[in-house]
Amino acid sequence: MYFAKENRYEKMIYNRCGNGGLKLSAVSLGLWQNFGFGSNFANAEQMVHTAFDLGITHFDLANNYGHPYNGSAEENFGKILDRGLREYRDELCISTKAGYDMWPGPYGDKNGSRKYLTASLDQSLKRMKLDYVDIFYHHVFDPGTPIEETALALDNAVRQGKALYVGISNYNRQQTEEIQKIFKELRTPFILNQPSYSMLNRWVERDGLDEYCLQNNVSLAVFSPLYQGLLTDKYLGENIPADSRIGKGATWIANELDDAMRARLVRLNEIAKGRGQKLSQMALSWVLHNKAVATVLIGASRPEQIAENVACIEKLDFTEEEIAAIEEALK
Repeated sequence: MYFAKENRYEKMIYNRCGNGGLKLSAVSLGLWQNFGFGSNFANAEQMVHTAFDLGITHFDLANNYGHPYNGSAEENFGKILDRGLREYRDELCISTKAGYDMWPGPYGDKNGSRKYLTASLDQSLKRMKLDYVDIFYHHVFDPGTPIEETALALDNAVRQGKALYVGISNYNRQQTEEIQKIFKELRTPFILNQPSYSMLNRWVERDGLDEYCLQNNVSLAVFSPLYQGLLTDKYLGENIPADSRIGKGATWIANELDDAMRARLVRLNEIAKGRGQKLSQMALSWVLHNKAVATVLIGASRPEQIAENVACIEKLDFTEEEIAAIEEALK
């Protein structure tokens, strides 16, 4: 039986989403990798427990996590809840998403229809044995479905009591603005956009998404803040560790790890050292330095990584000189 540590809330920072009432832990745990079918369940459970003991309250899932066995991450999370964590349900913010391919036929492929979103959420709740999720996201913009239909489906999930808040993921500024107009008319509790964002992937800045969200009371929950693990000390040398994502062939970023990228990472690592941080910690601190960001979603393969990454909250401030040095290193 699991018993959470009594001091779990002493160090974590909790940021308000937009101008709403919900606060999220500055660091959240994403269950995309290492929590699905074929993963070591004992290790997955220990990672979830470690995260909660460190003050992480937000656990982020999706219907297709656990690929190729879609839904297996949610099933395993449901088992973890059953083995003691469910007692703390009211202290947890559990989110799930729907939008990518999930089951055969026209109703389970990549889309944002009312049919798909409604069925998917029901399936997710069943897998996790929950009455509701705290946040339900549309996972990816669907140009084939009227945005009004997607918005109404998300709003309906709230009205049915199956979700408390709604969010979107992988929507750009224009798409976010369009759907928010509808949510405002419906008075839907729309609070989050979940984009990819990191030192090496700054599309939200170029697009103006972060600026729009900051001005319109929508917060960002950022995924891939370490750019698939590239922003760690694993790739500073010429030898790629066999247990890394690139070493396992489990990521598309291998093609980006050339001499110029490695030199960039080395320069960033020196700046991190000067701050008393590891490169990964500085990368997370840098994302959280953006005022539009409420939380960074980290992945992990072992509990120690979670503890290491959570330490990023100890040094969130940057001097003007450090920001300038980072910008120079990223050129």
